[in-house]
Amino acid sequence: MADGPGEGAARTASMVACDQNGSAPLIWNPVLNRGTRFSRNERLVKNLLGLIPPAVESLELQAERVMSQLREASKDIDKYTILNDLATANLSLFYKVLVDNLVDLLPIVYTPTVGQGCMEYGRLFRSPLGMYFSGFDDKGRFREMLDNWYSDEVDIIVVTDGGRILGLGDLGTNGMGISVGKISLYVAGAGFHPERALPVTLDCGTDRKEMLEDKFYLGKKVPRLRGDAHMEVVEEFCLAVKEKWPNCLVQFEDFQTERAFAILDRMRDRMLCFNDDIQGTGAVVLSGFINGMRVQKTDLSDARVVFYGAGSSACGVAGMIAKLIETEAKVSSQEAFKAVYLVDSKGLITNTRGDKLAPHKVPFARTDGTPNMTSLVDIIAHVKPHALFGLSGSGPSFDKGVIEEVCKYCARPLIFPLSNPTSKAEITAENAIHWSKGKAIFAAGSPFPEVEYEGKTYKPGQANNVFIFPGVGFGAVNVKATKVTDEMLVAAAKALAKSVFPEELERGQIYPEIQDLRKICVKIAAEVGKCAMEQGVARLDRKPFNMAAHMLSRMWTAGVDDE
Repeated sequence: MADGPGEGAARTASMVACDQNGSAPLIWNPVLNRGTRFSRNERLVKNLLGLIPPAVESLELQAERVMSQLREASKDIDKYTILNDLATANLSLFYKVLVDNLVDLLPIVYTPTVGQGCMEYGRLFRSPLGMYFSGFDDKGRFREMLDNWYSDEVDIIVVTDGGRILGLGDLGTNGMGISVGKISLYVAGAGFHPERALPVTLDCGTDRKEMLEDKFYLGKKVPRLRGDAHMEVVEEFCLAVKEKWPNCLVQFEDFQTERAFAILDRMRDRMLCFNDDIQGTGAVVLSGFINGMRVQKTDLSDARVVFYGAGSSACGVAGMIAKLIETEAKVSSQEAFKAVYLVDSKGLITNTRGDKLAPHKVPFARTDGTPNMTSLVDIIAHVKPHALFGLSGSGPSFDKGVIEEVCKYCARPLIFPLSNPTSKAEITAENAIHWSKGKAIFAAGSPFPEVEYEGKTYKPGQANNVFIFPGVGFGAVNVKATKVTDEMLVAAAKALAKSVFPEELERGQIYPEIQDLRKICVKIAAEVGKCAMEQGVARLDRKPFNMAAHMLSRMWTAGVDDE
């Protein structure tokens, strides 16, 4: 992100001087290192002669070399390791490669490959890419520990405790791979400055046997903290960040469901923060839902949705859909919630089921006499939904009977298997297209290959949070918002929906192309910024004449700001 006049140059000059006069050469600093891109004169002035091969190369040629190395790697996990190593050495080059090849590399730096990266993080580890805070050894010191980070300012932090990584469960400190991946996408997508973007893991222990017995596991091998003890760690970290960097946005990532809701409730009105699993997923699926209803020509007041899964992501999505129906269809909150049917491991959630519901499920419990049902096919037959969303994390669970039942009641049903990584998806694109006879409007949480059916090629959509969270974060930070409101997230969802052109909707395409991510992020950031200004939660001195231009002017681009 761009600094004020002279700020970036002054800080960079200070760091250069430190590197030149101290023991560490400039090329060991990934923010400042340009490798063979340093000119002959720069090598003379900065005491780099002999430390770099003689050739002086352009950023484009450096990037071409990296892509050649990636193409030669036979396994995605090897490509993941190459990119992580590059990020520790030369951030400008890393982001040049990522931004220019986002379609190919998004599945490497994030889902699905990041899932394997997290499972093997201890074995793959070579150097830290963020900060670790121990809930056992460091309590009471979090604020002073933040002073150890090399940057004077930080604008974005992604923090996890590794409690529920994707659909893989409790991975403890191995969850750092998720924080690192998300930070990469904040920079690549929205243009946050990499020097001011920080991945964080809170070590709160782990209950996973494989981690506790793994000699390469990088966290404390003790059971996971729970309840008040866990909340104390999270709260100390959040308040330390607020004191050190008051304008910084903290994004909570992959906390266990009940902890995720409790943390968001505790912190959302006290600092600039949001939970991507709850709110980001909600917004990106809401966008697909908006466009799906347009394709179906279904009025929002008539929409009915079944959710298979009732965790943090499912409830986040369900809540945002209910909010949209309430505002757009001009109905009461109670009426809007009636459009949403949630199914957990015990069946349809009702107030007559006889079990004690977790707090986040209570608003969705049926109170209208809907019978208690456990069969998904029976539930679909009763509801006759326009959309079926999978957020169970349980793997293949939408069989042929389920898809055929949905198609009985809707000519173009939305089928969204949203669980990540790909192995956890409720159905494949191929099965959804074939079993629906080409009727399904399909989008998944992870990428799927194109599907051929009866002479027609179907391109599966991806309801990827990367369409939402970078723009939401960038918009909030750049109007100096004090909080992320639900209205800001709905504004983001609407902006994303509008990024799909009418002719694309005609083809059943409900999400834009990933290669347009930066353009999309500008639009989303602008709408989020406008919403924050209108709601009075922005501290920007005056409203920019052109919010999109304001956001664009703040974006960092590899190889530009460091010239």
